[in-house]
Amino acid sequence: MQLRPLLLAIGIMTVLLGVAMLPCALIDWADKRPEAHVFAVSSFGAVFIGTCLWVLARGEVERTGQREGFLLTVLVWTALPAVAAIPFVASGMSFTDAMFESVSGLTTTGATVLTGLDSLPRGLLLWRSIIQWFGGIGIIVTAIAILPQLRVGGMQLFQLENSDRSGKFLPRVTDIATYLGLTYLIISLTCALVYYLCGMTWFDAICHAMTTMSAGGYSTHDASFGYFNDTPAAYAATFFMFIAGLPFSLLAMLLLQGRVMPMLSDPQPRVYAGIAVTLAAIIVIYHEAVVDPPIFDHVFHGFKEALFNIISVMTGTGYASAAYDTWGTPVMAIFLGATFVGGCAGSAACGLKMFRLEIASKAMLAYSRRMVQPHRRAPIKYGGKNVDEETLQSVMVFMFLYFATFLISAALLGLDGLDPITAISGAATTVSNVGPGLGPINGPSGTFQSFSDFSTWVCTINMLLGRLEFVVVFVVLTRRFWRG
Repeated sequence: MQLRPLLLAIGIMTVLLGVAMLPCALIDWADKRPEAHVFAVSSFGAVFIGTCLWVLARGEVERTGQREGFLLTVLVWTALPAVAAIPFVASGMSFTDAMFESVSGLTTTGATVLTGLDSLPRGLLLWRSIIQWFGGIGIIVTAIAILPQLRVGGMQLFQLENSDRSGKFLPRVTDIATYLGLTYLIISLTCALVYYLCGMTWFDAICHAMTTMSAGGYSTHDASFGYFNDTPAAYAATFFMFIAGLPFSLLAMLLLQGRVMPMLSDPQPRVYAGIAVTLAAIIVIYHEAVVDPPIFDHVFHGFKEALFNIISVMTGTGYASAAYDTWGTPVMAIFLGATFVGGCAGSAACGLKMFRLEIASKAMLAYSRRMVQPHRRAPIKYGGKNVDEETLQSVMVFMFLYFATFLISAALLGLDGLDPITAISGAATTVSNVGPGLGPINGPSGTFQSFSDFSTWVCTINMLLGRLEFVVVFVVLTRRFWRG
């Protein structure tokens, strides 16, 4: 096991996080906040730690293998939240709550233990947005450049072969990261400008742009996006949240290379858009046909509200423009289902992902055909190509670990004294990296503040497992991995 490349990567990213704390210190100084020193000291500490790791790893860096790739992925997503938690601890939060908040930020979950956001220092609010934006690009690069190489959860379908440039996105991981980062930055800046033109202040526009494009959902207000209901910002947010759930490699091809066909030919965006529109339409039809009087003023208003919140939950952004957990039990069931669905592979979104849902459904159909006609060949195709047994196995293992983690964590939350709705939705929303759950405690109008330390750690571990695609963590925890 070669540890030098791992220390170097963690050291560099720790330094970057430390530097990213400086704007938070500057804005608190500009506001003449007494907490202004918090981010200055935290920044110095993070840069010092990162530099020490960097120095320890100095020298020629060896080429890493698959085992180092697994371990690096786990270490990065567990070490960086500890660094990101330093300002929260320095602001007076307990270590448990600080880790929950930083893990929620970097995994772009958006669940929070904080209340009174409207009166918090702007530096702290900006830091929450920065770590979500930082985590968003980290997730995208991990999903497109790293996980396919590790053949995790069926992601090998999106593996980019270095030996052939034809038809591929880019030949090297460094080029991929550069293109994805540039695409992410351009769309984030565009989102911030649009939000400002829709009536937000520059501060709110920048913070919400970072948490929209990362599919994170941290807001600067307790009312979340409901604070901007009187502005056109909700329309812009619906569009940009949808964009955040699309494959960023395809967005880079479209934006930087002018290639439209990859986006049109990929099955994921079509399924993703179809599910979002269908679920929103079902909610509106239900309220128009069954609920008397309907919650919504008119059909267009209802569809706008339903689509905003459905896309927010599907992508794992977690914004709430209304208390949708009060729209009726059938609607709560729809939102709970949307929590698991997720967006496209290679996006900032969470959940099972479109390609896994499609492959799993086709596998079930193929299996049913074989039960009726045992000698009939029923190949499973995705994107016009046959899905091999290894990919199918990876998808099924991922889905098993996903739902097993959800069920175990829901049981643990229930055993800790939480009511069934809070326990089930709390487990679902954290393992899917969505943010708000259902019900009065952790629903769209609530927070996770009242959770015990035990339940908070269960949810924290859930968020990490969900973002690391489960398989990576379980591989690292096996005895065979460490035996080599």
